[in-house]
Amino acid sequence: MAFEAQEYGPLRENVLYRKWIGGAEDNFIIGLARLGFRCGWFSRLGHDEFGKEILRTIRGEGVDVSRVIVDPVAQTGVFFVELQAEGEPRCYYYRRFSAACRLSPRDIDPDYIKSARVIYASGITPAISESAREAIEALIGMSHENGQLIVFDPNLRLKLWSIEKAREVLIPLMQRSSFVLPGEEELRLLMDCNDLEGAVRKAHGAGIKNLVIKRGAAGATLAISESQSAEVPGFILQNPVSSMGAGDCFASGFVAGLLKKEPLAECVRWGNAMGAFCLMGRGPYQTLPDLETLHQFLAGKTEISR
Repeated sequence: MAFEAQEYGPLRENVLYRKWIGGAEDNFIIGLARLGFRCGWFSRLGHDEFGKEILRTIRGEGVDVSRVIVDPVAQTGVFFVELQAEGEPRCYYYRRFSAACRLSPRDIDPDYIKSARVIYASGITPAISESAREAIEALIGMSHENGQLIVFDPNLRLKLWSIEKAREVLIPLMQRSSFVLPGEEELRLLMDCNDLEGAVRKAHGAGIKNLVIKRGAAGATLAISESQSAEVPGFILQNPVSSMGAGDCFASGFVAGLLKKEPLAECVRWGNAMGAFCLMGRGPYQTLPDLETLHQFLAGKTEISR
């Protein structure tokens, strides 16, 4: 559960907060469900008011939550968002001993996982606890054995672990994934390179193929191999509001394109478009469209207002 300060400056000076459902996987799965796809989400939530709200909200978006475990012992984790007048918002996490931290391989239903066309995972989950790391490693392992498409977003969070530990855990997961969706800075940090070109080359050399590198307003870089890459420009918005969750929404658009069997460059364009929708308002998924509205946006059609 996220609480976003409504004024700029340190949290200690804020008295007003806006509450919303927060989490990379939540944002992704809601975005994909809004585009009309059948989706399932599994996690652990506390048996508390925040857990009840999260479950109700995600179920209300049309997502199957039948594999979500309501933990009678641990509480639902929270984080706070501090607005910065210059730069990106700053996040403060309070997840230690939360229900999600108790996620483990025992919580994964192999038959349920096997029924999916695409498996999506984020690098945040393995950062929150050892058992959660084991759960994601088990998920990626069984999906790899099943021959399923695996889309992995490293979602590097250095407030949760060191860069050395992140590399140790995330790089093997990236190597086993069908598509990897890092941000530009994330990839440079994980590959320990100062420039993007060198980071891409090092990733490919390590067996990490099919990179889709998110670059904010510049769009995204599709780097399949050294000889196959493309720049896919982003969408220019006149009044961007907040970038919180834009990378997760990009992932939902990209996966939607994969499921619709679009060419890879078009999948990336769908991702850019969903990221743009995210920037149109407060909250990580509140402004996301249905499939018809996405198609209209991609076609450059605007609503007639007068």
